[in-house]
Amino acid sequence: MAILIDRHSRIVVQGLTGSSGRRHGLLCRDYGSQVVAGVTPGKGGMNIDGIPVFDTVAEAVELCQADVSMIFVPPPAAAEAILEAGDAGIRLAVCITEGIPVQDMVLVNRALGDRSMRLIGPNCPGLITPGQCKVGILPSDIHRPGPIGVVSRSGTLTYEAVQQLSNAGLGQSTCVGIGGDPIIGTSFIDVLAMFNDDADTEGVFLIGEIGGAAEEEAAIWIRQNMRKPVAGYIAGVTAPPGKRMGHAGAIVSGGSGRAADKIAALRNSGVEVAENPALMAEVMQKALRSADIAGHDS
Repeated sequence: MAILIDRHSRIVVQGLTGSSGRRHGLLCRDYGSQVVAGVTPGKGGMNIDGIPVFDTVAEAVELCQADVSMIFVPPPAAAEAILEAGDAGIRLAVCITEGIPVQDMVLVNRALGDRSMRLIGPNCPGLITPGQCKVGILPSDIHRPGPIGVVSRSGTLTYEAVQQLSNAGLGQSTCVGIGGDPIIGTSFIDVLAMFNDDADTEGVFLIGEIGGAAEEEAAIWIRQNMRKPVAGYIAGVTAPPGKRMGHAGAIVSGGSGRAADKIAALRNSGVEVAENPALMAEVMQKALRSADIAGHDS
């Protein structure tokens, strides 16, 4: 099993005719994903290496049965593209676009409350179910099918964690990059709950970073609800207060959002947390062993 996407997912690329949309749309198809359509207003009727292009997402849904959207639309138009996907009946939108104005995302999140579509991102690397489907910009060659779910705010650290897990023989069920902006569509808790209910996910690796309270909220949820072992890593231990580190949401201000507080909250909830990024696979293995011992003792 997998969460969110599998070999049956049918993808439309909003922005397929742009350089990034074309490149990554074709890379996703090369991986084996069903990329069935592209959308660029005013360019309907074009064909990108065998992929038909439409003026609207509604046409891609009607004519190609698309149910997942990958969005590579420039920041000023990205919010409108997300809402168009929701209006067209897309069940999952993955917005790769970085730099969308915060006020636009406030309006998007309010509007999505009336729609059934789930949004991943924005400013995210996307997600992958190894061996089945990729939607986004993740490097496909480092992933292996297996029982570990991965959820992350950081793109680059996701790749490092996955490489370590794969090298250690710990393949992944699904890997989800939720995005590093202050306002995103899907939270740590949302993804943890899906992994918790996925029969083929045996453990979860969580990657957080400074800024906000998402990791502390996830820690509370893990303590109260999680039935599977969780390990993790928090980036930004040495980040100076008031300085943004990489992501728009990664900033320590007003005495909150510190890495130390996030690490403490996760450890208090039974999460194995790596001291440095070179130990990510090691702490995942430790969490699995501890859960196995606890299972035998109960």
